[in-house]
Amino acid sequence: MTKTNDTTSAWSPSSWRLKSIAQSVEYEDQKREKQVENKLKQLPPMVTPGEIRKLKEQLKQVALGEAFLLQGGDCAELFEYCSQEPIESKLKVLLQMSLVITWGARIPIVRMARMAGQYAKPRSSPTEMVNGHEVFSFRGENINGFDPADRKPDPDRLLRAYFHSAATMNYVRSIIGSGFADLHHPSQWSLHHVRSETIRQEYSHIVDRLTDSLSFMHTIGAISSPSTQISSPLASVDIFMSHEGLVLPYEECLTRKLKDPVTDEFKWYNVSAHFLWIGDRTRQLDSAHVEYFKGIENPIGIKVGPSMKSDELGQLLDVVNPKKEIGKVTLITRYGAREVDKHLPGHIAAVKESGHVVVWACDPMHGNTERSLSGVKTRYFDSIIEELSRTIRIHKAHDSQMNGVHFELTGDRVTECIGGSMELADEDLSLNYKTYCDPRLNYEQSMDIAFLIARYYEKERRGLPSI
Repeated sequence: MTKTNDTTSAWSPSSWRLKSIAQSVEYEDQKREKQVENKLKQLPPMVTPGEIRKLKEQLKQVALGEAFLLQGGDCAELFEYCSQEPIESKLKVLLQMSLVITWGARIPIVRMARMAGQYAKPRSSPTEMVNGHEVFSFRGENINGFDPADRKPDPDRLLRAYFHSAATMNYVRSIIGSGFADLHHPSQWSLHHVRSETIRQEYSHIVDRLTDSLSFMHTIGAISSPSTQISSPLASVDIFMSHEGLVLPYEECLTRKLKDPVTDEFKWYNVSAHFLWIGDRTRQLDSAHVEYFKGIENPIGIKVGPSMKSDELGQLLDVVNPKKEIGKVTLITRYGAREVDKHLPGHIAAVKESGHVVVWACDPMHGNTERSLSGVKTRYFDSIIEELSRTIRIHKAHDSQMNGVHFELTGDRVTECIGGSMELADEDLSLNYKTYCDPRLNYEQSMDIAFLIARYYEKERRGLPSI
């Protein structure tokens, strides 16, 4: 960690510079770094206060148990993902997952993509050994390149990150406003990848009932047909953008004092995304990241892992959300299947004692990363489901509720995680292992998750044993 003068002052977008900072980036060309920051400060916002307020209202409903959060996307975006097919494939899987979960849970889904800005990744070490040479670790395309010859941090990559994020967000808005959401219609889905006949029949049963429900709604006019110009909730949906707020100089440049659309008060908004989160490596109470996050109007997330002390969690919530706004903070828990029983109950108790009403979202990915027999990073589908199931049970046992889920996933048919209805094995990983950082669920495994969540909530509604 690096540290500058720690004098106390009022909050501003730059007051984080007076705090200790983890995961900092050191540039050789500091003059160019300052030029880039000045340029970023002049560029237009990517999101608006109205959109941010809309998400805050929806997350309030999630925290109160009246909606469900689905957050997912790439571990670390690449600039090359800013292209039509990758954008559409990620939106498609999120839309299809949300439709299945909505059908099972019978509550609205708040959709958030890890997209249009998820370019930076924290690393456990600033350097690594590649082919016998020590080089800077790859920290995401807004900092350096994956090629070992391109590992020197380059401030111009921050500008590239802005323009790729803006282009991605612009295309998402365009296609969502043009009826792209209709592509999630279940009649177009294929279940050929499901190897188990029993599981395929269960999934087919859900799809058939979902299709029948949508057909009935079309018939009575609750959903518009493609030939009409009348909008409907299933033809146009909200997709909010999120990323980890890791590179604070970039976030500072995109923090603007703008008018609240309801109160007309001027407030500080981060206009690079609707929602940002603090990672498990940067959420120390007196850290630069916590200092920055406590001053922005956006709803925020905090990753909560085994190293989080229960008393520290309550203090952290008081710092970042002193007004105790309902749903302002999403706690994204990431313990691992073997650790969740040990840590989650204490964290639930700490939040209750603090008086905060948060969104509890389960991230069953990060705590379950392992090395495969072939030596690459992977995640086992069964471990992901086990942590998800244990999280639901623990919340119920402690008079709490899991309000959402957070996945690293892609709409592509990659082979990075073992298991699922495709029954991917260790020897299958090499078929299409594409990630530059952590392993992601592929399209089929993501849909497996959605079907399992839907089946759980349907049984809950019917009073049947669900776990």
